Amino acid sequence: MYDGYHIGGMHLIWWFIWMIFIFWIFATPFDIPGQRKKKDSPLDILQKRFAAGQITKENYQEHKALLEKDLSKEND
Repeated sequence: MYDGYHIGGMHLIWWFIWMIFIFWIFATPFDIPGQRKKKDSPLDILQKRFAAGQITKENYQEHKALLEKDLSKEND
């Protein structure tokens, strides 16, 4: 009946639907579909390390001052 040719007609529409579905699977993040997670800034990473107890208060304040100084230079 079809002689092995299934490219045209309704079959072509199904290929298109499957390609969109596969693209959607790989293009969306795994945690929340449709939303991308922003990268943490250096200050965010520093705050997380301080909260986890990986660095001391003095270390935190010293590094925070350096980061804020660098940020103020970039904004000028």
